[in-house]
Amino acid sequence: MAGLAAEYGGAPGAAWIGYGLAYLAGGLPAARSALAELWQDHVLDIDLLMVIAALAAASVGAPTEGAILLALFSLSSTLEARAMGRARRAVQALMALRPDTALRRSGTGVEEVAAGALVLGDIVILRPGARVPVDGRIVAGEGALDESTITGESLPQTKGAGAPLYEATVNLDGVLEMEVTRLTSDSTVARMIALVTEAQAARAPSERFSEWFGQRYTVAVLLGAVLAYGVMRGLGLLHGDALYRAATLLVAASPCAIVISVPAAILSALSAAARGGVLFKGGSALETLGAVRAFAFDKTGTLTTGRPEVLRLVAPGLAEDDFLARIAGIEAQSEHPVATALRRLAAERGVAPRLCDGVRSLPSEGIVAGEGAAAIWAGNLRLVARMGAVVSDPAIRDLAEEGNTTVYYGEGARLIGAVSVADQPRVSSAEGLAGLRASGVRGIVMMTGDRRAVAERVGAELGLRPEEIHADLLPGDKVALVAGLSHHGKVAFVGDGVNDAAALARADVGIAMGAAGSDVALQAADVALLSEDMTQLAAAHRLARRTASVIRQNLAFAMAAMAVLVLGALFFHLPLPLAVIGHEGGTVLVVLNGLRLLADPVRRG
Repeated sequence: MAGLAAEYGGAPGAAWIGYGLAYLAGGLPAARSALAELWQDHVLDIDLLMVIAALAAASVGAPTEGAILLALFSLSSTLEARAMGRARRAVQALMALRPDTALRRSGTGVEEVAAGALVLGDIVILRPGARVPVDGRIVAGEGALDESTITGESLPQTKGAGAPLYEATVNLDGVLEMEVTRLTSDSTVARMIALVTEAQAARAPSERFSEWFGQRYTVAVLLGAVLAYGVMRGLGLLHGDALYRAATLLVAASPCAIVISVPAAILSALSAAARGGVLFKGGSALETLGAVRAFAFDKTGTLTTGRPEVLRLVAPGLAEDDFLARIAGIEAQSEHPVATALRRLAAERGVAPRLCDGVRSLPSEGIVAGEGAAAIWAGNLRLVARMGAVVSDPAIRDLAEEGNTTVYYGEGARLIGAVSVADQPRVSSAEGLAGLRASGVRGIVMMTGDRRAVAERVGAELGLRPEEIHADLLPGDKVALVAGLSHHGKVAFVGDGVNDAAALARADVGIAMGAAGSDVALQAADVALLSEDMTQLAAAHRLARRTASVIRQNLAFAMAAMAVLVLGALFFHLPLPLAVIGHEGGTVLVVLNGLRLLADPVRRG
């Protein structure tokens, strides 16, 4: 060591000028950062350790090692910043997808205006290939929409009048007219960016611990290096050799890799999830979801479409299309979801409704047109009794016993037929639940305020066991059931409505159907699914568990590498350049390992 010091000590003036420039280029940014931390937060950080180690190397005549240390430290910091910036930019790139202008219909025709100038109620024309400028709904036209930027769904979605449109999605074909329902400041993309920005700013428990550990460990390393110098001097080592080995210990024991292990993985996972249509409101929600072992689901609008569908029509003595034309005609005057389902079926079959006049609504019973023997009507059993009709046909009685919503149709006191209507499970729900079970979830339950018979029919289609189905519930009952699932471990609740807000807040992780769900549910939740594809939930759960695994890998590697370097510095005369390479290389490796999660976006299946 002494020979090495003498060699560098005799370096010509030009060489020392080069060393000085290298120290200034690599050391000034680190020194400025360290002093700012010390002044503002009264914290000794890792940058300070590197600067002290480099100065110590120079003081014992080893300026090359010090210059290498600062150069590699500066390089690794740049690589880390670029890598972490990549994770942050993955979602912010959505901003570039927002169109700057839109075609707005005006009194004189169509004019091109700035997207930010659109107001509620404006009618926007979407040509094939155009991006949707703001959130809205279709008022005319039909076409396929690429919604992968928002929901993560790779397949185009065909939409017609009344269907919602989300900003930054692409109209693939057809000419659409849409009504603006949200301003750019309140759009789906704006909410996504706001949520992800908040999530990246919020720290997960493991991030907070690693930061707390890093701050205190830095002080311990600095004191340990001073102590090691004193011990080595006491053992007879020369000042230069003892100081050189103490500087090597500073580098070897620096906790850079440990401190960066958690945020590298968390930020990458948050960005990967957001690109796949799943928004976490922070690293804490991501970590907790990975530990969840029980899921509770609201039924309507979550596991099911929330949109009634006509299952069967029974009209003894009438052709099915003739019966559908009659019942769709009277239901044309109603805004009830069941009426909407009947009109939709008639439109799909190309059946023209037989419209009637003078339709009046009877609350909690149905609708009636006309009087006495000429009256035509559609409604429930209370209306059947009011009209003096009797359910005598076996086929109609069997239909009513299936457990679905039944609408009866009659003329005067005669019952003509009946229709079975039910909310159907989402196509992806059964697969999503199966994916959760496959990933080790021990408890899955479905909760609903619907009748037991309806709940059991839906549950059977989804592969749920009878004990996993809970019906006839009030919002408070859902909260109690969520609390009761805690014996499995961490509990997640998935819902979409205003009445789910309490259960979402009570669960360890609340998950809202963000695109279709209510704003109240979205605010109460920790995670938002922007797609109606329930397989995304299973994929998000897998990503959360994989993130936890990557964090464990990073921490284990970082601590093992640090232990090897410290032992080498204390007992095996580890050269400072090797300590620098091991320290900086380990730091970059854990960052790259965390970035692997960016290649695992949440997708179907």
